[in-house]
Amino acid sequence: MPLPAPTTVDRRARAAVAALFLTNGALFANLVPRYPEIKADLEIGNATYGLAVAAFPAGAIAAGLAAGFLVRRFGSARVAVAGTVLTSVGVLVVGLAPSFGLLVVAMLLGGAMDACTDVAQNAHGLRVQRRYGRSILNSFHAVWSIGAVLGGSMAAAAIALDVPRGVHLGVTGALFSVVALVALRFCLPGLDGATDDGAASPATAEGAPVLRRGRTALVLAALVLVAFAGALVEDAGSTWAAVYLSGSLGAASAVAAAGFVALVGAQFVGRMLGDRFVDRFGQRAVARAGGLLVAVGTGLALAFPSVPGTIAGFACAGFGVATLVPAAMHEADELPGLRAGTGLTVVSWLMRLGFLLSPPVVGLIADATSLRAGLLVLPLAGVVVVVAAGVLSGRRAARPAARPADAIMGS
Repeated sequence: MPLPAPTTVDRRARAAVAALFLTNGALFANLVPRYPEIKADLEIGNATYGLAVAAFPAGAIAAGLAAGFLVRRFGSARVAVAGTVLTSVGVLVVGLAPSFGLLVVAMLLGGAMDACTDVAQNAHGLRVQRRYGRSILNSFHAVWSIGAVLGGSMAAAAIALDVPRGVHLGVTGALFSVVALVALRFCLPGLDGATDDGAASPATAEGAPVLRRGRTALVLAALVLVAFAGALVEDAGSTWAAVYLSGSLGAASAVAAAGFVALVGAQFVGRMLGDRFVDRFGQRAVARAGGLLVAVGTGLALAFPSVPGTIAGFACAGFGVATLVPAAMHEADELPGLRAGTGLTVVSWLMRLGFLLSPPVVGLIADATSLRAGLLVLPLAGVVVVVAAGVLSGRRAARPAARPADAIMGS
């Protein structure tokens, strides 16, 4: 049977979640271009600066496991919005920090709140997706990418116009906090797990794995591997693409930047197309194809090094990992035997280790051998995805969504 058209409540909730993803991408992106000024004003060295920046993912990892409890206690929409507002406060304090100590505290706060926001907005996006009866989560992550570009552009404009750092970050923080608060009005009502959002039974997926209680932990571990591999590829590309192209391959600085641009650009395109692919072929097939594209694309680029080939390899990597994190989050959120938000929280928390561990791991291998050898983690991650993606679901059968109360439900 064909799915019923989304109700007004559903469409508004989808727009609200998209707004939350946009603000999450834009807030931190407004801060990053200001890092050199902050470093210069505090007169700190490279090592000290690196420790301060590392406080952001450290804060995310330290507080990440609390996100599931907060989502169950207060609801994903409220947690996402509160996290957005507090992240904007943390970003402002980072920009105005008069000392290294306060800078680290503010980075820890910002990272902790960002982790809670990340879990909560994905949890609410999955609630909306279940009501739609088809994949829409990848489109939210594409909107996050748009927000990151928007935030970076706003920061570049503020710097070009000599807008003081405090004014810039204060105004943008207030702006995106207001956007998030308005979005809250249109999010779905009720607590996560306490309402019927039209969730499909795992049996509605063609060839979906049938879980026993004893296998839940193993499946969750495989989902973490999928998300971790996606995060590792994304971070390795963004951290090392320009360095490898300019250093090992001798590309000019302007050309070397194309490696990162190719990765994030292809990732955005992949996320825009991802929902259609998932609905047609299923999470498992799309993830395996993505992992294969990463392994082959980056493997060939490293085996036969050249500037055009490497740029193409990073583009393959970006397109290949586009749907991996949303897929792992979706499957973890629907694992049987876990409380609402638990699987999603665990995947999100451990995934962040990919962003934390990727730079030093690649760096250590590069120092011992070469950066080309260090970047072998990219095709290896692709192979891991191909193997671990077996726990993802196949193509979901079309189903009617029973939403008798939707027409009268407010938010």
